[in-house]
Amino acid sequence: MAKKKQKTVTDDLLYDGSRPFLMSEVSTRVEPLYESKKDYRKQLKAIVSEIDELQALMNAQNRYGVLLVFQAMDAAGKDGTIRRLLTGVNPAGVQVYSFKKPSDEELDHGYLWRIIQRMPERGRIGVFNRSYYEEVLVVRVHPEILTRYQRIPEELTNDTEAVFENRFEEIRNFESYATANGIRVLKFFLNVSHQEQGQRLLARLDDPAKHWKFAFADVDEREHWTEYMKAFEDCINATASPDAPWAVIPADDKLNMRLLVAQTVLQHLKQLKLSTPPASERLTDEMDDIKARLKNQQA
Repeated sequence: MAKKKQKTVTDDLLYDGSRPFLMSEVSTRVEPLYESKKDYRKQLKAIVSEIDELQALMNAQNRYGVLLVFQAMDAAGKDGTIRRLLTGVNPAGVQVYSFKKPSDEELDHGYLWRIIQRMPERGRIGVFNRSYYEEVLVVRVHPEILTRYQRIPEELTNDTEAVFENRFEEIRNFESYATANGIRVLKFFLNVSHQEQGQRLLARLDDPAKHWKFAFADVDEREHWTEYMKAFEDCINATASPDAPWAVIPADDKLNMRLLVAQTVLQHLKQLKLSTPPASERLTDEMDDIKARLKNQQA
């Protein structure tokens, strides 16, 4: 009889297309995994250490790459989560890219053009702070972007719902393509509440050291909160798959959020068939001779 898989604390947070995702049924805060800040730091350090070891195996084997995608409303904690998740992982094995407003050159290409150039290499963990999902989130809430900024011909955008259904399919195909080439995709939605986001934005105004982080657009976009939540719900349902699942992480407690993200990443890495590659045939055959030569060089 096959051994039953042991359930982890992050299993209920994962959506792989086997069940619907409903925004109304998920919480922005859950029972914390830590007892104190000291316990939080201890747990996070241990998880990151394991991630570092697995990334080293990925690099040695050079078969798999991993892409971590982070999407959220502003002030949900993407930057801090990414920083703490990767502090302690060999920097040579990590690629982090933050997608800002597209440049004129990028707008002259399809929306996946700039994405493909930033995909992680085999052996590395790639991180996208925002991503191609902006094309079915921000653009869906503001469809005028299609013709005004992306300059797509109007006859191709008359039916905006068809545009986004096509983009969902394109994204599914893109992630399937990545998986087929050894790049595993794991996507995070950091689910912060409307009230908590407002408090964090106000905190930025109260702290001069954080004024640089404040953007007027953040306040403007809060007025579209309901539309964004609907866009996230539709997006997750349309693009969650076994090979590229979504993890919906309660984000009102930043420390708990980071632990949940770190545990999910570790769980994902452990599913890869990683192993230390064997020595070359020549090294195996000449091992004794090479050791003798090295010892003679030390004499």
